[in-house]
Amino acid sequence: MRTTPATRAFTDEPVDDATLFRMLDNARFAPGGGNRQAWRVIVLKDPAIRLRIRELYQLGWREYTEHVRRGLVPFAPIDHGSWTGPAIDLEEARGIPADLEFSDHLERHPVVLVILAELPALACLDNGLGRQSIIGGGSIYPFCHNVLLAARNEGLGGVLTSVLARQEPAVRELLGFSDEYGIAGLMALGRPQKVITKLRRAPVEEFTTVDRFDGPAFTG
Repeated sequence: MRTTPATRAFTDEPVDDATLFRMLDNARFAPGGGNRQAWRVIVLKDPAIRLRIRELYQLGWREYTEHVRRGLVPFAPIDHGSWTGPAIDLEEARGIPADLEFSDHLERHPVVLVILAELPALACLDNGLGRQSIIGGGSIYPFCHNVLLAARNEGLGGVLTSVLARQEPAVRELLGFSDEYGIAGLMALGRPQKVITKLRRAPVEEFTTVDRFDGPAFTG
């Protein structure tokens, strides 16, 4: 857990199917709501499909980048915990190039996975609270992180990114999944160009308090 970064740059070394299968075989023991195991994984191998996924990802990345250029958190639910509409002109943003090595060469990464969530299988207990729903992801993302931990165990690296969800209708048509499924993320995996083992994170005292949100810091 302390040495698994978000890795976005990989060597050209391929990852064989047996290794990827072993990683998924280990990751599947992640916890999930009701043990419904609501994740689905699509391994992208076809060069034409990969190229189209890269094109769609770039559109979402342009939207993301334009938010950042303006000092905004992309698509953040800032209106009392809800998202009430775009903070920028999305069509305009999609026309502004936003270079990024990871996305500009997405089709070349050794492994590219699309992670789907079976929506009717997610117990979203925060629905109806008048704010952005987040709880459903708790049944999917432990599996995703298990894949990253499994990659680290194999001497590999990877990253989970949600940018592709911005083009979900087009991805749905391309990959052939029904509207009962939603994109939880895209994952790229491979041999890291640079191995990072020293990560920087906020100390426990900065995000943990006792009894109340404004309570004293928990120091252990």
